[in-house]
Amino acid sequence: MTTTEPPASETHLDFADNRLLIDLCGVGDAHLVQIESHLGVQILRRGNHLILIGDTEGQSRAANVLNALYERLEAGRTVGPADIDAEIRMGHSPEIGDGDQIEMFKGPRTEIRTKKKLVEPRTDAQKAYVASLFANELAFGIGPAGTGKTYLAVAVGVNMFIEGNVDKIILCRPAVEAGERLGFLPGTQEEKVDPYMQPLYDALNDFLPAKMVGKLREEKKIEIAPLAFMRGRTLSNAFVVLDEAQNATSMQMKMFLTRLGEGSRMVITGDRTQVDLPRGQVSGLADAERLLGNIPKIAFNYFTSKDVVRHPLVAAIIEAYEKDEA
Repeated sequence: MTTTEPPASETHLDFADNRLLIDLCGVGDAHLVQIESHLGVQILRRGNHLILIGDTEGQSRAANVLNALYERLEAGRTVGPADIDAEIRMGHSPEIGDGDQIEMFKGPRTEIRTKKKLVEPRTDAQKAYVASLFANELAFGIGPAGTGKTYLAVAVGVNMFIEGNVDKIILCRPAVEAGERLGFLPGTQEEKVDPYMQPLYDALNDFLPAKMVGKLREEKKIEIAPLAFMRGRTLSNAFVVLDEAQNATSMQMKMFLTRLGEGSRMVITGDRTQVDLPRGQVSGLADAERLLGNIPKIAFNYFTSKDVVRHPLVAAIIEAYEKDEA
């Protein structure tokens, strides 16, 4: 592909593969419309050419986004609305200094294969996190909501399970209510705790067929349970994820960490800004960070609002709260 800049306020992009250009533009040019609305430019399609019209900064950013997405297609990957939004927010921008820039889709390819989909970390922090989960027996993922901490951890767990590296997947979280008191819930023990575990079900169902999840749960090869249910167990040959670890007490965290058995991997995820423990109760995540930070072979991975891959407003909301707290 080549880029030329005519004297007029236009940028011309040429794409050699017309089939890939069709995928780049999307159905009914929906992808181009998305880029236009975000960057304030007009994009005209003429054969295998795209013409960008608008201010110089908008043209430059749009050209960078389109070129990066085209390179993604050339590498055999797909492009969807979420990928476009991520590239617009996290790719090169004149407003972002080189030291703060997060390059999307660059560097070594990091992918996680599951039964239903291919999962790809989008930011440098996410790539480092995934590499850390494969390399270490005990790893922490700490950062704000929407940065993929739990999602990627469950994806790695599913990958290691289907590859035969572990015999079971164990997902747990503290059964702590987020600022509300729901009272006593009706039903069996499992029905009572299911509402607390729903985010883990959601992630798991994204990677495995529903019938397979049901069968594996019946065979106890997948367990989803509250943190309290881990007491007294030794978790061997398992991939274990503790989600929302900021809501574990210090004693619960110690109990959980000492469950690690032979052949197992353990991942602890949490957000230090969303502690729902009673006032005066020390978060077990903060304690673990303080006590274990210098121990070799225990990896700590950190995320910021720049790594948020949900709706772009989520990143803006997190940044607003961080500024207010500062």
